[in-house]
Amino acid sequence: MTPGLDLALLLGAAVLLVAVGAVRVSTRLGVPSLLVYLALGVAIGEAGLGIRFHDVELTRVLGFSALIVIIAEGGLTARWSTLRPVLGMAAALSTVGVLVSILVVGLVVHLLLGLDWRLALLYGAVLSSTDAAAVFATLRRLRLPPRLVATLEAESGMNDAPVVIVVLLLSRGATAAHPWWYEVLLVGYELGVGAAVGVAAGITGRYALRRAALPSAGLYPIAVVGFTVLAYAAGAVLHASGFLAVYVAGVLLGNARLPHRQAILGFADGLAWLAQIGLFVLLGLLVSPSRLDAAVLPAVVTGLALLLLARPLSVAVAALPFRLRPREQLFLSWAGLRGAVPIVLATIPLSARVPGAERLFDAVFVLVVMFTLLQAGTLAPAARRLRVTAPAEAAEIRVETAPLERMRADLLQVEVPPGSRLGGVHVDELRLPVGASVTLVLRDGAGFVPGLDTRLKVGDSLLIVATAEVRDEVERRLRAVSRRGRLARWFGEYGEDRDG
Repeated sequence: MTPGLDLALLLGAAVLLVAVGAVRVSTRLGVPSLLVYLALGVAIGEAGLGIRFHDVELTRVLGFSALIVIIAEGGLTARWSTLRPVLGMAAALSTVGVLVSILVVGLVVHLLLGLDWRLALLYGAVLSSTDAAAVFATLRRLRLPPRLVATLEAESGMNDAPVVIVVLLLSRGATAAHPWWYEVLLVGYELGVGAAVGVAAGITGRYALRRAALPSAGLYPIAVVGFTVLAYAAGAVLHASGFLAVYVAGVLLGNARLPHRQAILGFADGLAWLAQIGLFVLLGLLVSPSRLDAAVLPAVVTGLALLLLARPLSVAVAALPFRLRPREQLFLSWAGLRGAVPIVLATIPLSARVPGAERLFDAVFVLVVMFTLLQAGTLAPAARRLRVTAPAEAAEIRVETAPLERMRADLLQVEVPPGSRLGGVHVDELRLPVGASVTLVLRDGAGFVPGLDTRLKVGDSLLIVATAEVRDEVERRLRAVSRRGRLARWFGEYGEDRDG
């Protein structure tokens, strides 16, 4: 027998089950689940059960592995129809915005904390990446315009790539060995080749899986995840950005009508949850609580610089070529969530033994906890106050049903909130296109199949089946009726997004 392995499996299974249960509890209490996972890691660490874990290199490797899965899931669930219009803005936030954020935070930290330029810029670089896991988990619970959500999700999926490159360069001291233009060309090469590798992996996966007759439906989700990991590995071997390759491959595969698509998305979602739980618990296990008191002041100074200066300025600069209203820029600034990614990135200079890297790691850990408590719980009120909510948006429900698979259709859920003009409209007055139908209405806890003359009421929840060809038209029509009522088209309202 192997008692050490048995004990590790017992502890690991217990932590996993507690973490899964904590998702429901954290949702009810309004506390982000990632904080619960971090707390679990701290609880079983040196300050709790006494497990001492200080392997920074292993944490970095496992952290990168978890990020591959999380970013892949984000790409697989991103819809191309909403992603395409925001690619320019997301790319600007992920490049120009990242550069502005690094410089602003670095300057403030250098002046106020007296750190040398290399370490100060590392503070800025590590914190300039928004966290894919935090963004995906938080924004999908809110009713926001699709383009606004797509911008934030695409940014979080794309900005890891340039940030990792900058952090590696600063940690290795490469900037002193080469002129600035060499580093710019290097970053351009890594991003360009990384995107090309992602396209190649995505197209190859789409072609192969559409024509393959695998003996089990359960093999398709594994194959899709395998292609995304292949994209990362191929990019890394070519010294390109593997993270960008993963996201691009995920988008191409997720928007292809692959066999057993719903099973693929469900598997990717579960795998991403597992990666998040493992990642946050591991990071909580790595931290030393006894050192965190000294990190509070640097974390507060850096956090205020990021929240009040760097993020708003980076959004403003990146948004210059695009038509974004001031309130939408404010929401983008506030919704730049930080999570596990900055902590994982902080392990890079720590493993490279950069002077001051330990203080950087502690400050980033404290800052992420504070930011998560401050931002995640205030996003919904901020969206309402800035008037960027979109209560009539349809949300896809993942179901494992063969008929929907064969019909190439999706199941959508739509709420009728107070103030929506959907209230009082008859089902036939929705004028949904052929290929879409309201199949069920949930009212006061009971469900019923509506007729064409059924009048919708505030508080209703609609389940709509829509084929892939008409899904976008369905969503536009629902937005139009929600804003202008049954005569929306007569008022020139076609349900187009108004945040661009």
